[in-house]
Amino acid sequence: MPIEGRSLGQIAWRRLRKDRVAMAGGVVIILLILVALVGPHLVQNPNAYNSNLINPTFSRPYGPWGGISLAHPLGVEPVTGRDMLARIVVGAQYSLLIGFLATVLAVVIGVFFGIIAGYFGGWIDAVIARAMDVFLAFPLLVFAIALIGVIPNTAFGLSGNQLRVSLLVFVIGFFAWPYMGRIIRGQVLSLREREFVDAARSIGARGPYILFRELLPNLVAPILVYSTLLIPTNILFEAALDYLGVGLIPPTPSWGQMLSNAVSNGFYYIDPMYMIIPGVAIFITVMAFNLFGDGLRDALDPRGH
Repeated sequence: MPIEGRSLGQIAWRRLRKDRVAMAGGVVIILLILVALVGPHLVQNPNAYNSNLINPTFSRPYGPWGGISLAHPLGVEPVTGRDMLARIVVGAQYSLLIGFLATVLAVVIGVFFGIIAGYFGGWIDAVIARAMDVFLAFPLLVFAIALIGVIPNTAFGLSGNQLRVSLLVFVIGFFAWPYMGRIIRGQVLSLREREFVDAARSIGARGPYILFRELLPNLVAPILVYSTLLIPTNILFEAALDYLGVGLIPPTPSWGQMLSNAVSNGFYYIDPMYMIIPGVAIFITVMAFNLFGDGLRDALDPRGH
């Protein structure tokens, strides 16, 4: 009976399955994606006021733990009585959407310029490397605040939160590409001296063929690994922009905006759960992606075993 060898993907999957921590992170990520896709259609209206659930004397929900009940499993918001579960679920949808799209943009730009810089070298590499340094040194937070402050409510055929989401994806993704670009450049610098690249050159293969048919398939592993590690960074940055008031337009909920309201309006004094719940949501999301990314890196890196 012939013995079948395992592919690199099968070997990586076998290693990843043995890492229980990484698999737990992967399960949490899948659950978060399902919540973001299906959850908004199942929960209550996140902007519906329930003043009957608020104590008018203290402006906080009736009962302990933020008014947790069967109808409101995570309680309700102080003053307004809006359902916390609904706001967390919709916030997850926007956070994951912006985090994923910004990461895709950063990966596409970073991989393109990283491959070109690493393969051609010389003045092309020098120009791209200096451009990376400029982007990494750019005061991104100040630029994001200024850009969103200058752009009108309607621009590029978009308006409202559609425009805000597009701006956030552009700002976060466009300025995050040097992180991916540097990693890909370093990988290409070592791969371009390998035998399979020399063999492709010897049969007359041109630059574009070598870049995208020979080098790019060998970069799938680092691209996947660092993409999973870049997503939580982008989610945190999106939450920071929401916290500073330059993210989504209220009353559309977002995790950073909820934290900002808890602090700026003093809600955490009368109802600490209003600050704890979105903080825990951000923590769990970022931790899950980091744990899964670390496990994926170990599984795809044969030198680590």
